[in-house]
Amino acid sequence: MNTHRIRVGIDVGGTFTDAVAVDATTLELVGKVKVPTSHHHADGVAHGIVEALDRLLKETGQAPHEVTFLAHGTTQATNALLEGDVARVGLIGIGAGAGAAFTRRLAALAKLQLTPGRRFPLVYAHVADPADTAAVHRAVGQVTDAGAQVLVATEPFSVDRPEGEEAVRAAAGARGLPMTAAHDITSLYGLHKRSRTAAVNAAILPKMFATADLVDASIAKAGVTAPLMVMRCDGGVMSLDEMRRRPLLTVLSGPAAGVAGALMQERVSEGVFLETGGTSTDISVIRRGKVAVRHAQLLGKTSYLSALDVRTVGVGGGSMVRMAGGKVTGVGPRSAHIAGLPYACFATAADLAGAELATVRPLPEDAGDHVVLDAAGGRYALTLTCAANALGRVPEGDFALAGREVARAALAPLAAALGTDIDTAAARVLDAGAEQVGKIVDTMIDDYRLDKDAVLLVGGGGGAAAVTPHLAAMSGRTGRIAAHNEVISPIGVALALIREQVERIIPGAGQQEVLAVRAEAEQAVVAQGATPDAVEVEVTVDPQTNTVRAIATGATELRTQDRAHRADDAERRRLAADSLKVPVGQVETLAQAGAYTVYGTERRRRLRAPRRPVRVVDADGVVRLHAADARVAATTVGGAQQALARLVEESTAYGDGGVRAPALRLLVGSRIADLSGVLDPQPLLALARTELDGRPADEPVVAVVEERS
Repeated sequence: MNTHRIRVGIDVGGTFTDAVAVDATTLELVGKVKVPTSHHHADGVAHGIVEALDRLLKETGQAPHEVTFLAHGTTQATNALLEGDVARVGLIGIGAGAGAAFTRRLAALAKLQLTPGRRFPLVYAHVADPADTAAVHRAVGQVTDAGAQVLVATEPFSVDRPEGEEAVRAAAGARGLPMTAAHDITSLYGLHKRSRTAAVNAAILPKMFATADLVDASIAKAGVTAPLMVMRCDGGVMSLDEMRRRPLLTVLSGPAAGVAGALMQERVSEGVFLETGGTSTDISVIRRGKVAVRHAQLLGKTSYLSALDVRTVGVGGGSMVRMAGGKVTGVGPRSAHIAGLPYACFATAADLAGAELATVRPLPEDAGDHVVLDAAGGRYALTLTCAANALGRVPEGDFALAGREVARAALAPLAAALGTDIDTAAARVLDAGAEQVGKIVDTMIDDYRLDKDAVLLVGGGGGAAAVTPHLAAMSGRTGRIAAHNEVISPIGVALALIREQVERIIPGAGQQEVLAVRAEAEQAVVAQGATPDAVEVEVTVDPQTNTVRAIATGATELRTQDRAHRADDAERRRLAADSLKVPVGQVETLAQAGAYTVYGTERRRRLRAPRRPVRVVDADGVVRLHAADARVAATTVGGAQQALARLVEESTAYGDGGVRAPALRLLVGSRIADLSGVLDPQPLLALARTELDGRPADEPVVAVVEERS
């Protein structure tokens, strides 16, 4: 029996619920199971989650008490919004005088389209003075009499003065009604957007409460003592209590699980993650070891929900080939799954006997240019996966692997129709799919200004082999399929860190205000179970919007991995050279601190100053940080204050746009402290002191400094 402690990740999909067990020390996959998602069970998807956990523990021989971390991701909130399965919301606006006009306009949220032909279910009541307890109770009674099942309270500037919304919360509590206060959702100004986001959060509260309670009770009954965590839409996890307060954070969390797997398992620091299923590919970005997020759209409007920036292309492993005029004109968006046809490459040679090429309309509204084979065994779809197998692009053991000879037999009629050989026909099919995906990849690389010399394409999902390898070859970029790509999402759930984001609008924020926001984010993840010594906080100060943002991430236990392999200097240097795209002899060791070694080279440019690109490589041989042109300085904790003050002063830019401190990252112990989001030198240095507080004076510290243009 395996006695190692494990981390469990469960991903609830539309069709299947996948669960994985990951060794808590080595982070290696030790077990995986798949069960049907239990949409129609009396306990809903909670039943499938518990069934998957039970089967996983039996398969791995683990006892419930050996589960050190348990998290699940779910599409339930997303599906509730897509299907219109939400509660009626009672919105109580607060305000008197001229300001009351702004809150009264929020009644128009009832005109938002929830689903085609159906409006967002909302009723409105107004309270002029929230200190008038009787008036508050009348307003609560007014909306509940109109059918409201959950309340929202909102008031202008409640992020600074929440007392009015709290008064409504007290009245809601007296009636046993669930409620969202708008200031719970965000601390950013913008009454309409804040209220709209809060209303959507409230609409899914009852359904998410019910599921959370069922799962929590079932997990406890099974003997698992680890607290249950839930996947967020920004790539982290949160406690169950936090999910009960802000279930909206689980909306759009499906793609976030996959990119979390790429970030944690594949240790990607600069790249694009492509999660390919049967019908589509979700594309997301990892920049400087962080997932890219943006404010998401809900009900057709921008919200204050910070979610993974994921862009979807209708190209997947099951995408059908399209052909006209003797040419391959494209693939997808119709897939074999939707057309109700089997993939030709998964047939047998006997099934494909006498195969003839035909073009059809898979569904009545489709164009009649979709390629199928009519053969002895029936009708089959020609797909991207068929082409990938025909070219031998699908690795052994992959979920999508088919017999290569059968795949080539499936492509033979297409090759004949195109007047070419099988390899060329298959390549043209893959070209058509990769071209569509590549356009979005190129756009995202430009949008996020990724280091083009260092970008890595990582494929996940069951259809990864149909897209990523060919796109990498076609674009000249480095690419690979993630290990265990078919379960990369539950692996991401199992390995994800607790995450919290705090945002404040603070005009002219000084170092005390910046440090206060940082401390709030750090305390929030610790309160949810993160080990204090394992918390990292990234702070950004935007002088244009006066926004101070702190994103804290932390593990529930110190990640003291006992890996059998540690890369020696020669291997790390070679990996740095590969990333820098220079010969090993041109790579210089610049500094070392804790788990990290810094390597660099020099690129001379005609009539311009040379560039000094840098790579930070950890003890496992993973490139953790890329810098296109950086200055590197080694010091100690004791000498850091003086050394950093000098570095920052020398690298700060002054111009019409104001003062711009350099992008600073500190390497200390097992941490990379990213302080690059702060432009003001004084808060920057204050944050640096905070990162080094309590560490031995003689501990090495390395500063990686990039000047801003």
